[in-house]
Amino acid sequence: MLPRSGDVLHVTRAASVQFLKPIMFRVIRVHDWPTYDGWVWLDGYELDATGDAVNRRSIFVQAAGLRQLQAAAQPRQHTAHSRRPVARTPVRVG
Repeated sequence: MLPRSGDVLHVTRAASVQFLKPIMFRVIRVHDWPTYDGWVWLDGYELDATGDAVNRRSIFVQAAGLRQLQAAAQPRQHTAHSRRPVARTPVRVG
């Protein structure tokens, strides 16, 4: 399963050998760039222990090696508001 914008991930060596020291990562965007099967490019922020963003990064990882720590909030349903009728001024002819 691919991560979504807003997800917080634990990125370890299981996702890519570059992560000898694991990081927490908040996803901004998942690129749809062509890659090797099972690999993805992610844009986001590396987080510190308190969850604050400390570094913006783009990372190339195996989706199967990512561990989700916190899911993004579900998008709110948009409610359609009915339009108020427009007051029309009668047109006088003649």
